[in-house]
Amino acid sequence: MPTLKIDGKEVTVEKGRTIIQACEQLSLEVPRYCYHPGLRVVGSCRMCLVEVEKMPKLQIACNTPATDDMVVWTENDKVKEARRSVLEFLLLNHPLDCPVCDRAGECELQNYYMKYAQHDSRLLENKVKKKKAFPIGPHVILDQERCVLCSRCVRFTSDVTQTGELGIFSRATYSEVNIYPGKELNNNYSGNVVDICPVGALLDRDFRYQMSVWYLKEAMSVCPGCSTGCNIRVHYNLDRRYKTQGRRFQRLKPRYNEHVNKYWMCDEGRYNYRWLDTDRLEQPQIRDNEGLKPADWDLAIAKAAAALKAAIESNGVESIGVIPSPQMTNEELYWVRKIFHENLKISLMPFSIPPRPDATSDNFLLKKDKNPNTKGAELIFAENKGQTIKTLLEVARAGKIRFLYIFHTNLQQLFSAEIVRAALDPVETVVFQGTNVSPILDHADVVLPAAAYAEKAGTFTNFQGRVQRIFPAVVPLKQARTSLDILSAFAKTINIELPSLEPSEVFDQLAAEIPAFHGLNYASIGLTGKLVNQPESAAAAD
Repeated sequence: MPTLKIDGKEVTVEKGRTIIQACEQLSLEVPRYCYHPGLRVVGSCRMCLVEVEKMPKLQIACNTPATDDMVVWTENDKVKEARRSVLEFLLLNHPLDCPVCDRAGECELQNYYMKYAQHDSRLLENKVKKKKAFPIGPHVILDQERCVLCSRCVRFTSDVTQTGELGIFSRATYSEVNIYPGKELNNNYSGNVVDICPVGALLDRDFRYQMSVWYLKEAMSVCPGCSTGCNIRVHYNLDRRYKTQGRRFQRLKPRYNEHVNKYWMCDEGRYNYRWLDTDRLEQPQIRDNEGLKPADWDLAIAKAAAALKAAIESNGVESIGVIPSPQMTNEELYWVRKIFHENLKISLMPFSIPPRPDATSDNFLLKKDKNPNTKGAELIFAENKGQTIKTLLEVARAGKIRFLYIFHTNLQQLFSAEIVRAALDPVETVVFQGTNVSPILDHADVVLPAAAYAEKAGTFTNFQGRVQRIFPAVVPLKQARTSLDILSAFAKTINIELPSLEPSEVFDQLAAEIPAFHGLNYASIGLTGKLVNQPESAAAAD
């Protein structure tokens, strides 16, 4: 392990590490365009030049190995002048698009110019013109004039997705990134080229011209789109002056986690956020002779509780069915277990949602299981593993279910409308607790609006068994409540002692009771997650 000095600070790094990686270990910023830690090194932009004593020329930090006793300078006058010169070359033909560019505020060309250059242009003739903004796929727009030819996007499509849609064409000052003839950028991860583009050359068609990034706030979370559980950042805005079409949520971006998704996320998860502001359940509802009508929370929960008690008194606990959802957090599923399994002794509680026939998957991040917490549900409802929703519906169709509590599950996505109708019509009371309007409401007698994943705290357990935290970006929409709050109120109404606790306290109880979670807490889970207790073969992924 070589030890070297960088700007007077001593650091020891693993053998094979480069100078730029050693600088990152010291939290020293070295500007870069072509270098990205998730891509192979090409050393083409020359922006990361540093001075290494005993070497006659400046060296690129991204591809120069760190060696023992090396002395490196990253901020002396020689290095600063080199960076200023590189920026001047890059800006010779760069258009003055900053006022209208979506990347303003997170553009490295803009940021580095302000930090290292601030020179007056010496270019007198007309700039080279290239093709302006044009779509190269369903999600991405390319502006060739803004491109600095870092080749990150080219390496991503050739090395990461291995689909090879992009290349660099022509030579010298006329070189340009473009799509290969007859192709379009339409792979499962196309949106990542926008994330890794250091300038405004590649833009997201979904976010383009929607909002300046200065107005965005962010919260850390986990993508609920499949069982991989990619780490994400939820970008949102609550200022009415800058709201876009009434939306709170503006976009999702990947968050680095070397154990799960590294720097990437799929397009399916990236663009699956509009439902957070669309067709949401905003207030409790109760059915009367005229259909579903708005109600207050106390009345809705009281009606659900009274129906549950009546069903148990007349037909026993065998007449109660519950469908928990792997869209719920570990904490919420544990509360469901406490109420219905431990206290009421209800045994019919299928939680596994079978993949749809058209569910997409690949050998990278996408999984057929489109739920973020199937593994957590399996661990928390170990006694119910193997039960199926289809079996419950058959029991209901036979008239043996008098009360059915459905959490977050749209049965019409799993079965035909005829099958669902035949199963639910004989049920006296159907309670639906969820986030969005769906056809299941046609059969619901009580509707309880629940908070979405971006509106609450908790944990998901991905397919590896890694427990990961989610954080609330905003408060629940309108009258919606978190499922923990709803379940606590429901339990109190049916005389079950279930205090209203913070998610971290609920998780502590869960970890104390469920063997797989022993020893875990929010502190140990951290921001990158922690594996549950499982056989060594499964834990090897940690």
